[in-house]
This record gives sequence, structure tokens and C-alpha cells, in this order.
Amino acid sequence: MTRKVFIKLLALFVVLLVFQTVAMELILRRMMEHTTGEALHRLGREALWSGLIALLVALPIAAWAASGVSARLQRVVSFARRIAQGDLSARLDQSGGDELAAMETALNQTAERLGQNFAEIESRRYELATMLDSMQEAVVAVTSDCRVRWSNSVMQRIAGTEIRVGRPLVLSVRDPELLACVNGALAAGEVRYGRASLLAPGRIFEVNAAPLPSGGALAVLHDVTRIEAAEKSRRDFIANVSHELRTPLTSIQGYVETLVEDPHPNPATTMEFLQIILKNASRMNRLTEDLLALASVESPDYKLAAQPMRASELVRDAIDSLGGIVVDSGIALEFAGAPDASVMVDPDAMNQVFGNLIENAVKYGKSGKRILVGARRVNGDIEFFVQDFGPGIASEHLERIFERFYRIDKARSREAGGTGLGLAIVKHIVLAHGGRIRAESELGAGVRFVFAVPMMAEKHRGEEPVHQPALATDKD
Repeated sequence: MTRKVFIKLLALFVVLLVFQTVAMELILRRMMEHTTGEALHRLGREALWSGLIALLVALPIAAWAASGVSARLQRVVSFARRIAQGDLSARLDQSGGDELAAMETALNQTAERLGQNFAEIESRRYELATMLDSMQEAVVAVTSDCRVRWSNSVMQRIAGTEIRVGRPLVLSVRDPELLACVNGALAAGEVRYGRASLLAPGRIFEVNAAPLPSGGALAVLHDVTRIEAAEKSRRDFIANVSHELRTPLTSIQGYVETLVEDPHPNPATTMEFLQIILKNASRMNRLTEDLLALASVESPDYKLAAQPMRASELVRDAIDSLGGIVVDSGIALEFAGAPDASVMVDPDAMNQVFGNLIENAVKYGKSGKRILVGARRVNGDIEFFVQDFGPGIASEHLERIFERFYRIDKARSREAGGTGLGLAIVKHIVLAHGGRIRAESELGAGVRFVFAVPMMAEKHRGEEPVHQPALATDKD
């Protein structure tokens, strides 16, 4: 760079000297017309020497000027290279007040503005990436040839395989509905909708694929698995309620029509029909009450009137108040022991829990002839239990018996008068107390329902723990 500038400046000086020589030649020719020969030769020699001296003086000046300008230009070139490589922190040292200094100032201002713009773009890109990663929806962007441009962490987790940038989307995602939506958005340039059910086992996604202004497309996947499950549960619930109400209503309607159409009813037959009508009406009334109770405990506004109570007091109160259920059944309701530790519970809600569990044990564990009710300490909880010694429940039903309207034997349940909602109500009340519930059973060995409630902190550490009897079995 320095050599090129030096050569150009030197050539300029040479041109100037040649111009000076030509000018002097013209002047000398004019002077020769009016001057003698000896004076002319002397004048020529002086002109020649003055030209040589001027050339000798001009050469180092030209070299110095060229080296200074070349060094500054070299710094400008180095600065431009650093900017091109992405180093936006590069700056030029300003010197002098000439045009090069003005150019250096302008270049520094340009670099500073570029740095600010790039920093702002990078900050927005980071914010956008963080925002998309924090979304619950899965997001994937593709290029115009359907190659992955970007994907958030949710999409990476759902796909189950690494979604690499630059790789065709079809190699990472095998769901045909998702691919069809993305390809449709790319081809038609408009938003496409679909449902993907093969992307992740057991999960359903709503797909929204839209074209991008810069080319390519953006697909957003919204998980609607819970919504679908809730909708299915709602439909099943309505169908079950309709069925449970239709059966007694049909029976009532049939018997009432028979009584109305018979002009001379038999008193004995009439009494029999009225008893059947009363039985079905009572069944509808129980179903309605259970539906209202379930709606209450499932409501977000459901509140407990909690107060501290001793576990032993709760169990004895339940046995005393619910003993009338088993009076005519030939079943013994027995106290199986309970600690005096306190729990924070709603007494009425707990009485409803014990009532539903004991009533359930009376209906389905009648053959065992007795029911045990008790409690025991387990870590920081009090576990209450209601145990019968009836036929028991197969293991595949244990996880589902707390669902609404779930019945192991529908015919037997209707014969016993059950609504299929009692255990669901129990579950929601226990959960409202911050507890948990489970069922333990073996075929032929009865069923034990266990629900745990957090134990209150003891005020007197010196109290001796109450001895807890082991849970009863047939051998007790």
C-alpha cells in the first residue's frame, strides 16, 4: 500500500517537474531571441541546476508525505477489515484536521452506530428466544425448502429426538398431520390448521402453521390433551347421569301409567307398585344429593371449616354416629384403635368421608360380617382406614374406583343402590384437606380404604406415643 502511494506521489512530482521544464523551455526560447549566446548558456546551466536541486528536495518531501498518508490509509484498511470480521469495537485514532481526519471521524461514528444496532438486535433476538423457550407451546421454524431454522426447548422435548438446524423437518418429525400443515403453509402462503396425535404417545396437539415474510414457515403446537380428556370426561359424565336418571324415571313412568290405566286396581298390586316407585324415587334422590355434593367439593369455592381434632375422637364419633347404618345388616362396626394426635380437619366433611366408606363397606363387604375403623401414625401423617372382609377388589380396578360412576360390577352396584359417586366425593374431600387416599385389596380378603391427613405439630414433646394396634386381618 505504501509503495503504491509513494509511486503515485512521485509520479505527480515528476509530472510537475516536466511541466516546469517545458514552461522554462518556452521561456528560454523567448529569451534567446533577445539575448547573446554566452548569457544564454549560463542561464541554461542555472536552470538545469535549479531543476536538479528542486528534484532532490522534492523526492524526500514526497516520500515523507506518501508514508504519512499511506500509514493513515493502512489504519483505515485494517479498521475496515476488523469491522467486516464482526469486531464492532474497533476504532480509528483521529489525528489532524484534514479530510482524512473527517473520514476517520465518520467511520468511527458508523462503527459505533453499527455496534449499537447489532447489540439491540442481539438483545431482541435473545429476548425472543427466551420468550419462545418459556412458552408452553412447541414452536419450530423452517426454511422455504422445509429445513429446520429454529426450534424451542418444548419442541425438542416433545419430538424425543434432536431437531438439528439445517436438517429436513421430516427426518426429525414423523407426524403426517404436522408435516402436511407446514408444507401447506409453504406452498399456499397462508395459515394452515391441523391436529397431531402421533408426535408424542398419548398426547394431542393443535397445529397452527403460518408463512413467514422472509420465506419459510412457523409452526406452533398447542397441547390439548387435558382439554380433550376433560371434554371426554364431561361427555361421559353427562351420559352416565342421563343413564342413571333415565333408568328409575322409566321405571316410575311405567308403573304410574299402569296404575293410571287400570280402572279397578288391586290394592296389593297397587301397594307393590308404589313401593317400587318409592324405591326408584329414593334412588333418584340419592343420586341428586350425591351430584350436588360432588359439585360442591369440586368447586373452586369449596371451603373447609377446619378445626383441630384428635384422631381417636374422629374415629369414635364416626362409629357412634354411623352405627345405625349397620344395625339391620348383621355386621359389627368395630374400633381398631387410633392415636390421640391432632389433625386440622372439618368434622362434618370427615363424617361424610367415614359415612361413604362405611356405607360402601356395608354394601359390598356384607359377607365379611364386620368392619374395622381406625387410625395410625405414619411419619408426619395420620392414616385413617376403613376395612371390610368381603370378596375384595381385583388389582386392575383399584386405581379407577375413585372415578365418577366407575363400577366394578354395574348390576351388583345398582342392586345395592349405589350411585357410583360416593368414592369420588371422598377423594375430593380428602384432597381438599391436603391428604391422599388409596385402596388396598386382595380377592377374597376384603378391601381397606386408607386416607392420610397431615398431623399437627405436638405442643408437648414429652407425651408418650399411643400404642397403635396392627391393622386387623381375618386372623384377629
